Amino acid sequence: MVAIRLNRQGSKDRPYYKIVVVDSRARRDGDFIEQVGTYNPMAEGENYTLDLDKVEKWIANGAQPSETVASMIKKARAAKA
Repeated sequence: MVAIRLNRQGSKDRPYYKIVVVDSRARRDGDFIEQVGTYNPMAEGENYTLDLDKVEKWIANGAQPSETVASMIKKARAAKA
């Protein structure tokens, strides 16, 4: 199964995440198929970017977003509308 989830980057106490499409059996920080956005929890205000066109394409093809990514997708759709 293909999943859309967070891939941790950054250093200790300074997390930064890539939102990636990945095989669900892969390691958390392993290889990914495609990057569709970023998330910086240390930033104020809107702290994520998301390419909704790519996300919609992957979801249509059966990718399952994690809970965190699903909430970001929901917020991005609301902001776009």
